Amino acid sequence: MTTCLYCQHDNPAEQSACEDCGMNLPEHTERNQAQRLLRFKLFVIGLTIFCAIMIVWLPRSNPAGG
Repeated sequence: MTTCLYCQHDNPAEQSACEDCGMNLPEHTERNQAQRLLRFKLFVIGLTIFCAIMIVWLPRSNPAGG
């Protein structure tokens, strides 16, 4: 099933246009969703690594003043 982005009507997978509103249906929605999820996961992993490096690398202040 492919969901129309405009009217949210469920259409058969082989349809190229929405049965309800007639708008063109998106192609490869499952693949695009998988690519977005992978990109998000890679971003989170990269951000985590960056934060870990900054925690180790940044100088720490000495609260005792010593």
